[in-house]
Amino acid sequence: MNCMAKITISLIKADIGSLPGHSHTHSLILEKAAKLLKEAEGTLLIDSFVTHVGDDLQLLMTHRRGEDDRDIHELAWNTFVACAEMAKEMKLYGAGQDLLSDAFSCNVKGMGPGVAEIEFEERKSDPLLAFMADKTEPGAWNFFLYKMFADPFNTPGLVIDPQMHDGFIFEVHDVKMKRKIRFRTPEETYSLLAYIGAPSRYVVKYVWRKDGLIAASTSTQRLSLIAGRYVGKDDPVMLVRAQSGLPAVGEVIEPFATPVIVAGWMRGSHHGPLMPVGLMDAKCTRFDGPPRVICMGFQINEGKLLGPTDMFDDPAYDRVRDKVNDLADYLRAHGPFEPHRLSLDEMEYTTLPDVEKQLKGRWENIPETW
Repeated sequence: MNCMAKITISLIKADIGSLPGHSHTHSLILEKAAKLLKEAEGTLLIDSFVTHVGDDLQLLMTHRRGEDDRDIHELAWNTFVACAEMAKEMKLYGAGQDLLSDAFSCNVKGMGPGVAEIEFEERKSDPLLAFMADKTEPGAWNFFLYKMFADPFNTPGLVIDPQMHDGFIFEVHDVKMKRKIRFRTPEETYSLLAYIGAPSRYVVKYVWRKDGLIAASTSTQRLSLIAGRYVGKDDPVMLVRAQSGLPAVGEVIEPFATPVIVAGWMRGSHHGPLMPVGLMDAKCTRFDGPPRVICMGFQINEGKLLGPTDMFDDPAYDRVRDKVNDLADYLRAHGPFEPHRLSLDEMEYTTLPDVEKQLKGRWENIPETW
């Protein structure tokens, strides 16, 4: 257990079943999860909040036990298992989909659920933004984190706030080779972009201010790489601290005014625009999408979650939602053709290999003189 002065925020998600298809989390599942976490408050947890985006159940927990704590992760795992059993009884679609193991072991990393955790000493005032996305992959956060912490056209605080003027450090994970590297901005900005511009492989995991203050944490779990087969998209989560030497809340959410194209959408096999929505619209319907992102805003007070404010439930984001719908129309018109469908190297981890197996014996060699 780490220093008692520090607070840990753990955001852990899993798809444990939905209705109908992959569109929405059942209200009884949300109630069950909230009850189980509430029972742990005062012992393991300080506070908790349960919500969903699309078909993903989201568990936000505060405690003083540090990152990767076995008991916290086991609580989340047991909550997911109990909710999955309930989903099976209700015959919800994809019940237990993200639970890739039969038994808990150490922590949930590598077991299916996505995890973002952040540990810090509370400041005089500590705003926290919890981002949750459905029908996309962890690298979807790359563009937004770059804009928040390295682009002065988005974040003027990088220019005018003395505490931010020296820049930030980005930790990038290579999810295929299982390696990591850190880049310092602004001096290594171009090197950073050379990697995170390929979000299917390189994913920003953490961002720190150069004096060591933690600013952001994301989930980097890739379900297909864990399971070795397509078992659904990864549906990432992200925690971002704001204000007082970090980007202002408005600077953190401003990048989502741009309708970025991400991988995922239908069957995890298509590119589509990421739509920022309020919780009431956090259901994926059109072509199982388009991909959605919600943002819940909190103030942290002695580990308590004051809030949330539904940050994208705002008419200021209506125009980007209109653009997302226009882009969805354009991409959908491509049908099974790229760039709407993912490139072949990314399709390797979808259901396409099963089709290839069925046709394996029908291919014929072409003579070299042809």
